[in-house]
Amino acid sequence: MEPKSGCAAELTMAVIGGLWKPTILVNLLMGKKRFMELCRLIPDATHRVLTLQLRELEADGLVTRRVFAEVPPRVEYEATELARSVAPILASLRDWGNAFRDNQQRLPALEPYCPAEELEAATASAAS
Repeated sequence: MEPKSGCAAELTMAVIGGLWKPTILVNLLMGKKRFMELCRLIPDATHRVLTLQLRELEADGLVTRRVFAEVPPRVEYEATELARSVAPILASLRDWGNAFRDNQQRLPALEPYCPAEELEAATASAAS
């Protein structure tokens, strides 16, 4: 994957950009999740889009997919070490988004639970 502009930021956004990729990564950085758990955590994402974005994250090495030989089949997704290296970027995106929401749009704080609030704690404990 080579950025068209030669800018590394473009490459970063190609890997972690996407409607649900940051949210998927944040949730997986909190621990292993089954597909339906992710569906419940990201209710606005369609199953098709969630599947496609998980496949892209897997292809880029940020997510591992483990299929269990059971009936019915069970699949677990987990963040890789490479994904853990993206955690500070996701935390910065969250902080910037909160500041933009407060200062530029003058909107009230977000009400829904956002697992990114726990991102630093989870990545700090994983690093130690």
